[in-house]
Amino acid sequence: MKLILEIIQSGTAYLEKRKIEEARLNMEHLLAHVLHCRRLDLYLRFGESVPEPDLVKLRDLLKRRGEGEPLQHLLGTVEFCGHEFVSDHRALIPRPETETLVEMILKKCPSAPARVLDMATGSGCIGLSLAKAWPLSEVVLADISEDALDLARLNASRLGCNVKFLRSDLFEKITGTFDVIAANLPYIPTAEIPTLSAEVQRDPILALDGGPDGLRIVERFLKDALAHLNTGALIALELGHDQGAPVVTLCTELGYLNASTAADLAGIHRFVFAVAPQRVVPEEAVAEIDEVAGIE
Repeated sequence: MKLILEIIQSGTAYLEKRKIEEARLNMEHLLAHVLHCRRLDLYLRFGESVPEPDLVKLRDLLKRRGEGEPLQHLLGTVEFCGHEFVSDHRALIPRPETETLVEMILKKCPSAPARVLDMATGSGCIGLSLAKAWPLSEVVLADISEDALDLARLNASRLGCNVKFLRSDLFEKITGTFDVIAANLPYIPTAEIPTLSAEVQRDPILALDGGPDGLRIVERFLKDALAHLNTGALIALELGHDQGAPVVTLCTELGYLNASTAADLAGIHRFVFAVAPQRVVPEEAVAEIDEVAGIE
């Protein structure tokens, strides 16, 4: 039987040969997963041996990681905003950048909004994190993918969140208005998808492909969102590294107020925030309200 330190060293070398970034960190996570302990606990157990059955499990995971399967899929979960989310092939892997988006939304809303929408929810990481922070808010999680919604339902159950789920192509089946709408939409130009890392290419294509310029879905989202935003409501988007400025321009052209970008921890302005203009009630809706009230 091999010692833990020897296993970490040999596994790290194996992943380095296969161009896996942060090879040692990956190896430590995999070994800790197999041994059912914390990664840092390994440093106190370097001299211990690992039973052969555990080595068999580890070799399989190591091979799959070397072939580009995401670490989060192999571990089965990922931490996001202090909560543990199940992560698999059904949705994008929750990433640290998106944690920053959630933190910024919470800072911009000092009091809990009445109604919140997480569009293209995927694993549910944005909407469920907001639901945990705002337990009295009505939170709706929407996605075009039933597989993604199943994963979000699983995460909601694990976190004890009482939220609503809706399968919808953007706002196709969305009703009512919201005080906050957040979205991490597909924004990668179609031609760039084959150039992405092996890990990212394991994500659902539906969650990646933003059309020829990467902004086809974002544009449709911003146009349709106006009918579902209360006056002064916040809209928050995560985008590609070079898409912030053009999306701010688009927001302004569509009538949004105070549109601006914000940077992630790496200094990349990938977030766009904007405020909904004064809500205009359609004339037919006003007529219906007047009729009900007996004005006519």
